Amino acid sequence: MTGITLKQRFLDSLAGKDVDKVPVCSVTQTGTIELMEATGSHWPEAHYDAEKMASLAIGGYEVAGLEAVRYPFDGTAIAQTLGCTIKEGTFDSQPSVLDNPCSNKEDVGKFNLPDNFLESQRISTILDATEIVRERVGEDIPVVAGMLGPAAIAISLVGAKNYLMWSLTEPETIRELLGMGVEICVEYSNALFERGADAICMPDSEAGPDLLPPEIFESLVLPEYDKICSSTDGPMILHMCGDATAILEPMACSGFEGLSIEEKVDAKYAKRIIGDRACLIGNVSPVDILLSTPAEEVKRQAKMCVEDGVDILAPGCGLAPYTSLENLKAFVEARDEYYKGLNPEL
Repeated sequence: MTGITLKQRFLDSLAGKDVDKVPVCSVTQTGTIELMEATGSHWPEAHYDAEKMASLAIGGYEVAGLEAVRYPFDGTAIAQTLGCTIKEGTFDSQPSVLDNPCSNKEDVGKFNLPDNFLESQRISTILDATEIVRERVGEDIPVVAGMLGPAAIAISLVGAKNYLMWSLTEPETIRELLGMGVEICVEYSNALFERGADAICMPDSEAGPDLLPPEIFESLVLPEYDKICSSTDGPMILHMCGDATAILEPMACSGFEGLSIEEKVDAKYAKRIIGDRACLIGNVSPVDILLSTPAEEVKRQAKMCVEDGVDILAPGCGLAPYTSLENLKAFVEARDEYYKGLNPEL
């Protein structure tokens, strides 16, 4: 398997094929202060400018050695396009949602998705960044775009209180919101694929057990995931923050090629449950390990993840902005050292 490109190894891993070694990358946000300094592209501008977004994203590959380019660096683009008011963010903090366009069920009934969603400022910026990244890195490096999932879109539209309450008392309203999210996810994913993305990572932690009981996840959310995965034109990755142990089985049947899990889930157990039904991605802690420990501990934890059976070695969630470049490089080196330990001739 000599001569395989990073892109082919990544796509083969997502497809469940045998690879010479697991890819090491991040399918969640990669913007760090040191990468901003190295590339000259800083937050908050890199959230809103396609050239700066592309440059910072590519820095994760060119400077840190991560084996994929991942962007954008926050999850507010869809929310803002749908009418949420956004706090811009700072040089070391991500943008955030301040309020929601729907405060009651009547608002939901009257809400219409924008006809020009793909032409909106935030979305078109990310689509333009996709083309820039693809052109600059060529065809041998995997390009991973991030996009909110339907539950995350629903909570953006109505707020956490309504979302949680209605999931119990008004499931049809939540189903209506999720349906809007599916429509957005399919249209946006396929536009990203058309512009050059190789895979889409869809964070949708608002569907997980930290917020929704597993039975509601299965009855309300899981059917919507199937609609997304059956209507998109490339590999899809579901990222679930928090302890997703209770829904690993339905996640494995959801249609996603990749499942990205946080460190709260035991990777060895997750691999046993998921088997070969999806590519397991994760799950070194971005805060407790990558941000907060010396490089040698980063390596130890990363090697444990590979030993536990992850198919793609990655942080369990988005990188903290103050994660050191030294630790990111150690993260990549750990994968290489692991395989060299198995075969000293490598």
